Amino acid sequence: MTEIGTIYGGALYDLAEAEGLSAEILHQLQVLNKSFSQEPSYLSLLAAHRLSKEERCKILDDSFATQVHPYVLNFLKILTQKGYVRQFSNCCTAYETRYNEANNILPVTAVTAVALDAGQIKRLTEKLEARTGKAIALTNRVDADVLGGIRLDFDGKCLDDTVTHRLESVRTLLNNTIL
Repeated sequence: MTEIGTIYGGALYDLAEAEGLSAEILHQLQVLNKSFSQEPSYLSLLAAHRLSKEERCKILDDSFATQVHPYVLNFLKILTQKGYVRQFSNCCTAYETRYNEANNILPVTAVTAVALDAGQIKRLTEKLEARTGKAIALTNRVDADVLGGIRLDFDGKCLDDTVTHRLESVRTLLNNTIL
């Protein structure tokens, strides 16, 4: 996360929280961020200096005036006018971090070899909530390289109980064994 992302994303969060709109704004930012990551040429267009700032803001009005909250639209316009629109993703990350802190939410990524089913996700979420005392926002990422087991990534920590990790531990142990 960049300083610009932290400042601008934090400022938008403060405004949304004061107006009681933090959840709604978060959802809209997440949808836009996903859309922009799938279509990076749109951000390139908004950052293009060959178009005037007014033309770029008109593009935003035409695209989003009826689709997003005015705060989100104005936020995009400010980023565009200041030349920071490429920092939108960092702003979203900062906003989401502030939202999660304020609402006692811990984002957790569960990395598994195969997708977890709904029951497994529910049980894992309940166990993590009981252990941490926080609401858990669980994301399951499939990575065939883990072979089996589960790795939990959260709050800068990694709890690794995958087959790959166990094999690496055995390999390290064998390499350090003197025969």
